[in-house]
Amino acid sequence: MATFPSITPTYAGFSKRSNPNKRVIRFMDGYEHRILFALASHQNPKIYSLIFEVTETESDVIEAFLDSRANDQASFTFTPSAEGISKTGTYSQSGTTVTMTVTNHGIAIGETVTLDFTTGSATDGSFIIASAADQNTFTTTAAASATNSGNVTVTVSGAGQYVCESWTKTIPYNNRAKLSCTFREVFEP
Repeated sequence: MATFPSITPTYAGFSKRSNPNKRVIRFMDGYEHRILFALASHQNPKIYSLIFEVTETESDVIEAFLDSRANDQASFTFTPSAEGISKTGTYSQSGTTVTMTVTNHGIAIGETVTLDFTTGSATDGSFIIASAADQNTFTTTAAASATNSGNVTVTVSGAGQYVCESWTKTIPYNNRAKLSCTFREVFEP
């Protein structure tokens, strides 16, 4: 799987739009029923509008990468600016249920996180969030049953799989270029 080049978009040109996969059924009496489609972690794909104000050489690298993805129809790995997090907190494991307490964690059910258990004997690794009781507590399931507790570092990389729907390149002056791109998050096996 290809990874987008290590070129950062201009912060002032960054926007993110959510596009939940939902259907709404409206009844004559004003009642409506909303249904989310897809797996829990795939229900809310993001769409990023990005602007890269770079050298002409860097713009050629980006454009060649996007042209290659258009030709092979493959998605690519991209980490949007400021989308990842790393926070510390505590954990307790009872059986296979591991409960993390991390102040204002901002992590959603179905999201994949990396857990580094800095104390205790729990096994580090990548885990899918099973439930979130509130903004400070969430749970996941361990592979082996145990009773543990201690400190934990929780990391969400923010990386995902994207396709570039369209891009425009302008050259405002010599050796500078501006690329406006739209990246849409996709979910693939």
